[in-house]
Amino acid sequence: MTITIATRGSKLALWQANHIKSLLEAEHPGLTVELLILKTQGDKILDVPLAKVGGKGLFVKEIEEALADGRADLAVHSMKDVPVERHEGLVLDAIPQREDHADMLLSVHYASLEALPRGASVGTSSLRRQAQLLAIRPDLDIRMLRGNLDTRVNKLLEGQYDAIVVAAAGLNRLGITAPHMVRLGPPEFLPAVAQGALGLERRAADERVAALTAFLDHPGTRDAVLAERAFLERLQGGCQVPIAGSARVEGDQLVLTGLVADPEGSALIRAELSAPRGEAEALGRAVAEEVLARGADEILARMYEAGAPAGK
Repeated sequence: MTITIATRGSKLALWQANHIKSLLEAEHPGLTVELLILKTQGDKILDVPLAKVGGKGLFVKEIEEALADGRADLAVHSMKDVPVERHEGLVLDAIPQREDHADMLLSVHYASLEALPRGASVGTSSLRRQAQLLAIRPDLDIRMLRGNLDTRVNKLLEGQYDAIVVAAAGLNRLGITAPHMVRLGPPEFLPAVAQGALGLERRAADERVAALTAFLDHPGTRDAVLAERAFLERLQGGCQVPIAGSARVEGDQLVLTGLVADPEGSALIRAELSAPRGEAEALGRAVAEEVLARGADEILARMYEAGAPAGK
């Protein structure tokens, strides 16, 4: 039996696809998994911040089209890149156990965020990271940083930035290091919704693939990701607005912290609530309502009025 995984061609995307391929072939003797490597719009547009060119959907559209038309049977996504609006006829199936979902500050010369000199250049194209960095260090010079993970780290090592901020999960998966690495994580620094998690997508009617991938699903990760994505969906947000969410399992309870921020870091609105694990999506919506009531509605209205697309 053979199935095909559609994937982007970056080193990280290929690591993720090959990781799932290895697990599937080990679990199912006789199964052969092939890769279909595709170039997405997000891979082609590298000179403009994601917030200005459509955001998350840029990394999945071509892959979902390959699923829909039968060229591929399965897709392995970074869940933080997957829009909350789903492609008709496709479903997100198994969600494997999450990697570290924090961010990481990398620098050649400086050992911490506090050690960066006044006006230091920090590379990121994430408005979420920008807002939280500026809330801590309003003097920083935040500069656009696009490209695959290894490309971004190489730009730091070449001296183009004093520091950069990237996801810890990608560094861990590829074994990439820098002279100084500082974890920026909850509760002080919140990650993107579903950061560090993979999602397996298939055609809704393909029960064969559903049966093959079922063993990969991790209930704790699924609950956390569902809560975070419900939070994002209620806010109609994407990477065009500074929204962060971090859920954790505590026994039979799920705790979700949500954040909406002004891009300049002048206002950070947080809320944290808990609920039984079976109510993950209701929890996400409740935390969204709480931040909206605390003033996030005004921030989002200003950003959408200024041209950030809603509902991506």
